[in-house]
Amino acid sequence: MLLSVSRKLLLGFLTILLLVLCSFCLYAQTNDTNQIKLLFAGDVMGHDAQINVAWDARLNSYNFEPVFRYISGYIQVADIAVVNLEVTLAGPPYKGYPEFSSPDELAHAARDAGFDVFLQANNHALDRGQNGFKRTIAVLDSLNVLHTGTFLNETDRQKNHPLILEKNSIRIALLNYTYGTNGLVIPEPFIINRIDTLQIREDIEKAKRASPDFIVIAIHWGNEYERFENQSQRDLAQFMLNCGADAVIGSHPHVVQPVQLFYSNDTSGHNIVAYSLGNFVSNQRDHYRDGGIVFEIVLEKTAGKTHVKDYSYLPYWVYREDLTERSAFYVLPVSYFENCESLFNLKEYDQYKITRFAGDTRTHLEGIPENSFYDSLSR
Repeated sequence: MLLSVSRKLLLGFLTILLLVLCSFCLYAQTNDTNQIKLLFAGDVMGHDAQINVAWDARLNSYNFEPVFRYISGYIQVADIAVVNLEVTLAGPPYKGYPEFSSPDELAHAARDAGFDVFLQANNHALDRGQNGFKRTIAVLDSLNVLHTGTFLNETDRQKNHPLILEKNSIRIALLNYTYGTNGLVIPEPFIINRIDTLQIREDIEKAKRASPDFIVIAIHWGNEYERFENQSQRDLAQFMLNCGADAVIGSHPHVVQPVQLFYSNDTSGHNIVAYSLGNFVSNQRDHYRDGGIVFEIVLEKTAGKTHVKDYSYLPYWVYREDLTERSAFYVLPVSYFENCESLFNLKEYDQYKITRFAGDTRTHLEGIPENSFYDSLSR
């Protein structure tokens, strides 16, 4: 009898201990703090000059590595880095504006620089017709990179839109749309996400059913070369936030437009609208078009709730180096240049242009923190 009672007491003790341990583990899980760093970059263009200077006769191939050389260190530290691919990968003949087709090596170099997701819903997605459309998707698939905004058919879209990304136990839903395709009609069964408020609302509701911690809409909109957003952009941004988007990241104007913060009613912190990030790389050399920003959002998740912990922008200028034997394009972070000026040995006019771009951008985005990634470099 005593032995039986002892066994019961021991069993009861072990049961209580197991319950305590389970409760502790559950508490620890739900109170873990996780973070994720998201980076968004603007338009990767492929003008004729960029294609021509990328040809390397020694390798008998194209080489776009120099484009990303000085910014790849920053891109690679992100958990998820997103860029707008505003060209097709339609194969030769390679051509820039107005019907872009870039060598596959451009996408290779962007991937190797650290970009994880390529946005495709933009006005140049149909530049090379059906074959170019299909080949672009096939090339990106062959590179094992994620992409969104264009789809082979409705089945493809239903399966892959919104694009769900997960890192460090934080789930991101990414949606991508464009205002148009330069008047080109999208042939069936292909799909390019167009801006349609009814569709966007429906897609956001679908995204919510996937239980994301954060919803981002990357949108191709606005008027080219205008440094301020228009009323249509403001109205559409507010609509998307009201529907449940947490951040809106814009492209297409080819110049930097303001960043606007909205304070949400719950504990999630900020909602963010970056109206235009400007060009990431292009041969547009005019004032304001010769650079852009990478926008960074740091999310933190504690006890099942996610909020924007930090945000900042990194300004960069596109340096075109013209040499007798060879030329090259470099995406040059402004602060990298400012802290290591002697490394680049820019000509006086180029120094003037990067300094002018830096001043213009900082004034334009006054109140938004500038990223300090390159500040530790020695002058």
